[in-house]
Amino acid sequence: MTALTPAAAADRTGVSIDTLRYYEREGLIGPIRRSGGGRREYTEDDVFWIGLVTCFRDAGLGIADLRGFVAVLRAEHSPQERVAFLRERRAALEQRVTALRQAMQVLDEKIAYYS
Repeated sequence: MTALTPAAAADRTGVSIDTLRYYEREGLIGPIRRSGGGRREYTEDDVFWIGLVTCFRDAGLGIADLRGFVAVLRAEHSPQERVAFLRERRAALEQRVTALRQAMQVLDEKIAYYS
């Protein structure tokens, strides 16, 4: 198993080392393995989780939602419970998309008006 340094993991995932530590503190990733000297060593599984968390963060999910998501995935929940959780978050994102489209329409109208 290949171990990545924090710098290598940050480079692979596109997040800062501080963000990696923050995700670990919040329980969104990890626990991260440590070397004999106490240095963090990231695995491919950790990189996958970091990518998943980053994707959902980019989609606008808050830390509380992410904690809930990680808890559902890590616990012994049924697939139906996991799907229900994800569908709820998707519905919330769909509402945000609708609101953003409406805001863009208003901006377009104002741009046309002032042009």
